[in-house]
Amino acid sequence: MAKTVIAYKEKMKEISVLSLICSCLYPETRKNIMGDYEDMDIKPINKRASGQAFEVILKPTSPVSDVAHCITSPPKRDISLEDIQKKLEAAEDRRRSQEAQVLRTLAEKREHERDVLMKALEENSNFSRMAEEKLQMKMEQIEENRMAYLAAMMERLQEKVRSGESPI
Repeated sequence: MAKTVIAYKEKMKEISVLSLICSCLYPETRKNIMGDYEDMDIKPINKRASGQAFEVILKPTSPVSDVAHCITSPPKRDISLEDIQKKLEAAEDRRRSQEAQVLRTLAEKREHERDVLMKALEENSNFSRMAEEKLQMKMEQIEENRMAYLAAMMERLQEKVRSGESPI
């Protein structure tokens, strides 16, 4: 099936777009263009308003054509023990370098995670310290305001006592 599809694609490439257009414009020359190929027949179907239609019939492949398309592999050369050793060493080196790369990547990720964690802890402690300082300042301000209020009340009370009025 795959060979048939490949053959079909190759034959469709052989039919140029220009010849298809010409066959639509000049129907008398169409019979010359639509010839028989070795492994496929192309038959025109009735002309439609949307364009020209064709029926492509693929012929079954013959044993002779299979031999022509078969590509022989290059002859194998003898592999020596030294070549095998070199290939094994190269593979081992590649494996080691890949392992080292993975370890470096993991170490970098661990270092990045550690940096992020340290930064988060530092920001958290800074936030806590700033919140505590702000609260302390607020408490001091409240205490100062309370003391000022009490002092003002005591002052008013003493004035009332001096003037002879009853405090209550």
